[in-house]
Amino acid sequence: MPSPLSPIDIQIKRLPHGEGLPLPAYATAHAAGMDVVSAEELVLEPRARHAVATGFALAIPEGYEVQVRPRSGLALKHGISLPNTPGTIDADYRGELKIILINLGDQPFAIARGDRVAQLVVAPVQLASFTEVDSLDDTARGTGGFGSTGV
Repeated sequence: MPSPLSPIDIQIKRLPHGEGLPLPAYATAHAAGMDVVSAEELVLEPRARHAVATGFALAIPEGYEVQVRPRSGLALKHGISLPNTPGTIDADYRGELKIILINLGDQPFAIARGDRVAQLVVAPVQLASFTEVDSLDDTARGTGGFGSTGV
């Protein structure tokens, strides 16, 4: 059995409105995402969006990003998601972590301070560069677009 990966250290700054809130944390031993909670109370109306304050700012190490992802239970039960999922927090951003939520359901959704609103997944970043060419190599799929490989 492979040994567990060593965690990277991410510095986190608690903002005044984050006092008393838990730090982002893994709910289980094998969870990939850390739960993050709301630092504010609000009602998210159907089809509305809101950048939910978390009360924290991060210093992500160079070479990493933090991805913000929806919580599956909120999505299934209430239609609460992220319109830009997964969202990316870059290593050079130092402002407050906010979670852009959208209510895709048909009922208002109440969010209380301390409610879990999203998951954070730490991921390495692979930089790339582009080389402009006149043609690309051929593949079995070729230029087949959306839905071209299945029903």
